[in-house]
Amino acid sequence: MRNKERSAVLRRLLAHARYEVLPTAAIEEQVLEHLPDGFTVTVTASQSKGLAATLDLTERLSAQGYDVVPHLAARMVSGRSELSEICARLMPLGVRTVFVPAGDADPPVGSYKASVDMLEDLTELGRPFPNVGITGYPEPHPSIHDDLTVQAMWDKRRHATYVVSNLTFDPATLNKWLRRMRSRGITLPLLVGLPGPVDRTKLLTMATKIGVGESTRFLVKHKATLTRLAAPGGFTGERFLEKSAPALAEPDSLVEGLHLFTFNQVAETERWRQDLLQRLGGPITTPT
Repeated sequence: MRNKERSAVLRRLLAHARYEVLPTAAIEEQVLEHLPDGFTVTVTASQSKGLAATLDLTERLSAQGYDVVPHLAARMVSGRSELSEICARLMPLGVRTVFVPAGDADPPVGSYKASVDMLEDLTELGRPFPNVGITGYPEPHPSIHDDLTVQAMWDKRRHATYVVSNLTFDPATLNKWLRRMRSRGITLPLLVGLPGPVDRTKLLTMATKIGVGESTRFLVKHKATLTRLAAPGGFTGERFLEKSAPALAEPDSLVEGLHLFTFNQVAETERWRQDLLQRLGGPITTPT
């Protein structure tokens, strides 16, 4: 791939990015200070705080003009009655997109043992949200065989509209997984999960707060991945995107943009995105 083509691919992905944040006490102020309204911000589900923290932050950020995507962890929802209440709360806010992971609540608080169970109920409730996301696992899941995670995406495809890939730091692994899911007939659009620039000390502090968010729990379970991300010079999003660009540029890859794991370092992530866009010759943009 020529440099000009690679730059065009990276500019497109960076212009279609959304930011994941964790529902901590200080995050609202960070979002308001560093991101203009209209940004797409996703709010993780916190097992320790409960879904109330996710829904409350969604409500406040929506009122400020952000396009907010709450994470509705299935194993944290007691059943269809509570799900209906959640929908009734979110729909008047203008929420059109949700993300539905299974979550790590063990045991589940109610009848939803897997995300597909709740996805089926969302469909039966009339599809209240036009856009519904599910998780994909380029790296092996710590407790689920790879074949089952791919099968799970196939089972959910009738209820979902897009996939978000969880963390990986190996472009070859992402490419192999992407080809595998597409060969299985999973044609949902993909947002590639990518960590923003992360301060080592802050990351290690955040990652030890198990229950704060799906992405940090992933890191805690993948010690080698955590070490690689935290090591000085061990990983950069720019290098990862450059090496992944040929695969992500393929029309049948159906990669629409990026899901940036900020680990609540919102200012640093946005500064990195804008700086990279500028160096690639693209305009300074608000993600769409």
